[in-house]
Amino acid sequence: MGEAFAQARAAALRGEVPVGAVVARAGVTLAAAGNRTLELRDPTAHAETLAIRAAAQALGSERLVGCDLYVTLEPCAMCAGAISFARLRRVYYAAPDPKGGAVDHGPRLFTQPTCHHAPDVYGGIREGEAAALLRDFFAQRR
Repeated sequence: MGEAFAQARAAALRGEVPVGAVVARAGVTLAAAGNRTLELRDPTAHAETLAIRAAAQALGSERLVGCDLYVTLEPCAMCAGAISFARLRRVYYAAPDPKGGAVDHGPRLFTQPTCHHAPDVYGGIREGEAAALLRDFFAQRR
């Protein structure tokens, strides 16, 4: 999770919403990314999707079997869908997102009968730190 926070802080320095994500397998980081939606002018360039894409390239497979995702904010519906399709084993997230989250809030995608694969989910890891990072970022923009 430490590397995910480093990616989130780097995203904030770029003016992006400070969210970071890491895909790891057997304790080895395969990919790490922070949000780049503004930089890439791409609404899908969330930290999770970028990390999933890079991990898939590193492994040479669209399925990330046995891999875990560490992310600083509860994934949105788009990212939750990508997590499911990638067949990630576990998702660890820091701050919950009652407004935009889709794992433990909103549509709760992994509990839907149409969900192809549901990873194990562990939320609230370093929640206070992630919430403070987001709060500070948005306070500077108001």
